[in-house]
This record gives sequence, C-alpha cells and structure tokens, in this order.
Amino acid sequence: NGMLLHLSAWLIAIAGVAFFAWRASRKQKAWSDELNSKRNAERTQVLERAVVEERARIFADLHDDVGAKLLTLIHSLERPEQADLARSVLQDFRDIVSRTRDSSGQLSWVLGQIRAETEQRLDVAGAQLVWQAQPDLPDPLLDQAQALHLFRIVREAVSNALRHAQASRIRIRIKQAGGELLLDVTDDGAEAVMPQETGSGVANMKNRAQQLHGAIAWSPGTAGGTKMLLRFPLPAQ
Repeated sequence: NGMLLHLSAWLIAIAGVAFFAWRASRKQKAWSDELNSKRNAERTQVLERAVVEERARIFADLHDDVGAKLLTLIHSLERPEQADLARSVLQDFRDIVSRTRDSSGQLSWVLGQIRAETEQRLDVAGAQLVWQAQPDLPDPLLDQAQALHLFRIVREAVSNALRHAQASRIRIRIKQAGGELLLDVTDDGAEAVMPQETGSGVANMKNRAQQLHGAIAWSPGTAGGTKMLLRFPLPAQ
C-alpha cells in the first residue's frame, strides 16, 4: 500500500507538472500570436500608407503635367464652346485627383466653389450667371462624396444649358425648404429642351441625386428655357 501511495503521488506530481507546462505553452503561443498579429498590422499599415502616398504623388505629377497642357489648350482655342469643353475635361480631371484627398467642406464653401467655377465657365462662353442664394441658409458639413455629387450635378446642368439651349443667361437659385436643399438651374433658351431619358448624362445626374438621398427633375422654365431642380435632405448640423 505504501508503494501504491508513493506511485500515486508521483503520478499526480507528473500530471501537475505536465498541466502547468501545457498552460505555459498555451500562454507563450498566445503571446507569440499577439506579437505576430501586431507586427503584421504594423507592416500592413506601413504598406497602406506607402501606397496612399505614392498614389497621391502620381496624381500630383499627373495634375501638374496634364493640367498644364489642358490649360494651354483652353487658352489656344478660339471657339467658346470648345474652350468650355476643354475646361470641363480639366475640371473632371481635377475631381479625380481630389478623390485622393479629403475635399469635404461646409455647404457655404462648396456653393462658393460651384459659383466661382460657373462664373468662369460662363465668362468664357459669353454668358451671364444670376446667382440667388437664400441669405440664411444652414451651413452643415458635406462629406467628400456629397460635395462631389453636388458639384457634378450642377456642372452637368450648366453644360446642358450651354450646349443644347445656347443659353446666354443662367440662373442658379438655392434655398431651404422643410429640411431639404432646393437648387435649380434655369436657362434662357428659346424653348424648353427636355433631356433625353436614355442619355448617360441624365442617368449620371439621377444616380448622383439618389446618392444624395434626393431627387432631380426637369421642367420648362418660367421665362422660357429649361429648369433643372435638385432637392436632397441636408445633413444634420
């Protein structure tokens, strides 16, 4: 019996040592996995940061090179509609470049950029801009996507007015109604020119309006020409 007791104690001791060794091994593996995970995460972050920086550098080089050539082309064109088309291409290119950076901003800033660009385009085309903005508009922050969609919708509406309606005067009105922003672009064309539903431009404008959780529609203008109306809910301030 004494030998059996000694044997049992010895087996229990061995089992205890094995258990503690197993626990130590599990802890060591957990620490090793955690360390490797941190190292992998750090390597991934370094790689992602390098990719973003390199992409930004490439876009910046493209902007300087291609942008300068487009500007030269714009100034060399004699026909206003050709210059406006080239300027539109330049603005589209700048939009692509800006996606590598944060181009979000307050609504007032975005509208100011839209007004400045539109005035420049109409000046080249020999047309007049009438800008009517509600003085007490709210000023929420628009994220990058919202700002871009608003830019592109207005730009396409102005392009349609210049190309299809041969407008000499374009009015842009902005106001708030029931938590929504209402923006309309109306030209002074001789008659209303309703956009083709099958056109890619119209489809893109509608898709951008949907991305803003809003809607877009066209109707005859009150004084001739065509009116485009965009409405979408304003972000909370």
